[in-house]
Amino acid sequence: MAVVTTVREIIHQKLELFEQLQPEFEANFQFIQNVHGQKRFPSFSVADVVCYLHARWMCECRGRLLSVPRTVKESEGKYCLELLRLWQEEEDTASVVAFLHRKLDMLPLADITYQLHQARLAHVGKGLIQRLTHGRMILLNRGMNLMQALDALFALPEEELFKEVRKACEQYRHRPAQIKEQLNEMESPLYAYIPNQTLAQRNMLVMNKLGVNVLLKPADLPGQRSWRVVVPIEPLSPFAEHVVVGYQELGAPLHNNVNARHFVDRPERSDAGIVL
Repeated sequence: MAVVTTVREIIHQKLELFEQLQPEFEANFQFIQNVHGQKRFPSFSVADVVCYLHARWMCECRGRLLSVPRTVKESEGKYCLELLRLWQEEEDTASVVAFLHRKLDMLPLADITYQLHQARLAHVGKGLIQRLTHGRMILLNRGMNLMQALDALFALPEEELFKEVRKACEQYRHRPAQIKEQLNEMESPLYAYIPNQTLAQRNMLVMNKLGVNVLLKPADLPGQRSWRVVVPIEPLSPFAEHVVVGYQELGAPLHNNVNARHFVDRPERSDAGIVL
């Protein structure tokens, strides 16, 4: 019984801590979505790069506090903290550049352009064409944001760059000593994976709200995407339909039945006689 009480206390503490972090998490989640192509930034400063790494750490905090299953794509928040520590202590810019390149340089622009060309030739309708065009723009925005970030890192002299890095890390509470405490805290039971219905419900409510806020562009709304996502028509049709042909009586259920199979129309007997 003591174990159950302890688990309940941890769940309560998880929810309380997430309540405090939720506004900051929501803002950082939106920032990540913008960096990943929902918005094209006119410029991307060193502080923005630090903010991006901080935002991924905040997303991992949400996943750990609400015990999101490990099968969900990870935010690599702990790794981002390590990057910020190395960036300040060892002036390791190369690892940050490699991480940004791995996360943002996913640009199959040639493939999506080919699909767009084929869709126009096949006259599949403007819904799919609009969706492909919108997706290609998202990819292009992501690539442009990556170039802006790299330009900010490469344009400054190293001494000035690391000065900006340390200043931004202090703003986001990620000085080396603070990072050490944050990494240790993430190993505590409060951040342990504890599947729980209350935590799952809280996570679904939060992420559903954020999903609606992110997908506000006209191309993301129902009826403007493709034939797969259309405005519902009332009354709704069933999820599955099967046409049942007319009933056909089985031939001779009491005869030519060596295996004594039970037929649905075999006559049943009772004390009063045969009931068909």
